[in-house]
Amino acid sequence: MEESPKKVPSLARNWISFVGITIAIIAAINIGFLVFADLGAEKANPYVGIMAYIVVPGVLIFGLAVMILGMILERRRRRRSAPDEIPRYPDIDLNNPGTRKAFVITMVALTIFVMVSIVGSYQAYHYTDSDAFCGTACHSVMHPEYTAYQASPHARVGCVNCHIGSGATWYVKSKMSGAYQLYAMVAKKYPKPIPTPVANLRPAQETCERCHWPEKFWGAQLKVFNHFGYDEANTPRETRMLIKTGGGSPSTGLTAGIHWHMNIENETTYVAADPQRQQIPWVRIRNRRTGEMTEYKLENTEMTDAQIAATPKRTMDCVDCHNRPTHIYEPPDRAVDKAMLANHVSRTLPYMKQQAVAALTKDYNTTAEAVAAIDKDIRAYYAAEYPDLVTSRKGELDRSIHHLKEIFKTIRFPEMKTDWRTHPNNIGHFYSIGCFRCHDDQHVSEDGKKITKECSICHDVLGQKEAGVMMVEAPDADFQHPVDLGDMRAMNCADCHTGSGM
Repeated sequence: MEESPKKVPSLARNWISFVGITIAIIAAINIGFLVFADLGAEKANPYVGIMAYIVVPGVLIFGLAVMILGMILERRRRRRSAPDEIPRYPDIDLNNPGTRKAFVITMVALTIFVMVSIVGSYQAYHYTDSDAFCGTACHSVMHPEYTAYQASPHARVGCVNCHIGSGATWYVKSKMSGAYQLYAMVAKKYPKPIPTPVANLRPAQETCERCHWPEKFWGAQLKVFNHFGYDEANTPRETRMLIKTGGGSPSTGLTAGIHWHMNIENETTYVAADPQRQQIPWVRIRNRRTGEMTEYKLENTEMTDAQIAATPKRTMDCVDCHNRPTHIYEPPDRAVDKAMLANHVSRTLPYMKQQAVAALTKDYNTTAEAVAAIDKDIRAYYAAEYPDLVTSRKGELDRSIHHLKEIFKTIRFPEMKTDWRTHPNNIGHFYSIGCFRCHDDQHVSEDGKKITKECSICHDVLGQKEAGVMMVEAPDADFQHPVDLGDMRAMNCADCHTGSGM
């Protein structure tokens, strides 16, 4: 009887391959569990997604690589000890039933692995583009940005739509940038606060203008500003303005208003003397239709002509004015005004506006410290000055304090040193210099023309009320400040209105 050939043990029979197989099996089981948990969850958990589609698949691939390494090393060992038993190259004979069976199993396993890898890679791609990943994966770092985003006008617009946009080129750029950001987070080398404007942000023409039609003529829009005083009565003040938004297309002749700047007919180029683009010493206006250009230079600027010529020029776009379109950090003054207008914070508790803004403005080391201090300070004030109110209007006081603590959590982030002062808003000019970076009567051309500071080029005052009494009621009226300041064009609003009280 012919003796059957001796079966050669599998090359995977070595301790290195055993370790790799064990790692791969454990990783595969965990992937299955995590994917099941992710699909069954009502609300996406960023850490489950990271583990299911990025971290654990990497562990699985590592385990398979260790298994293959063990097989390679085992084959080399066997060739050194018995070169005649192990051929130099694998012997694949599909006529051999055993070889054919192993080949089929290998191809089926490889096909399954490739298909699972494709699905997993897509899920990883999709997940790393999700808002939850952007905002919560690096929780302590991006907490201010994500909190502000959720309360912003663009809360339903995905992060990637603005930060990346469509197309493979910017996707690759963003992932390369993200790799360094991941390293910076792990190594704790990120700045506090996260600086803005973002240096490598995609141009607004390729992101903002996909939704916001730049040539749409909007005309003028009514805007109502509500403020409460710092006096005992929290005196309400209302200002109604007609904001000359404008816009339009040269082909229809409707080019006017604030959106005159939108590079439709006129191109605005400028030089910034600081990273946040708050100091603008030089501006050039070019009429696209006629080619006429006018250059304006800030009087008494410290930058020389040579320095201005050598500094990179920026063509103005949406984010030069709308620089906080999503990540908006409200000043305490405005945040309290909104809360009082909505009756979340009492309008009738004496000096509530004053005490609320004072408590929100103080500097704290942590959010927990701030929340405790806000509660303590406001209660202490009313216990000392209005002790009867502490018991007679306890519910009203408790509700106001609760909302003030919630306001702090959404506008100030001491752990990342982030608030309205570190990220000024250029829309308007009330709490930061904003429009007056250029419109200051101090940018002058060679022929003596100035970039005007005239209020009426952007808005008209329709009416002003104080404590329900009409102070001003006439179209095109001048704004009447509650305190007589003389020539208001000689100063800027933000010189007094710092957002932290007056």
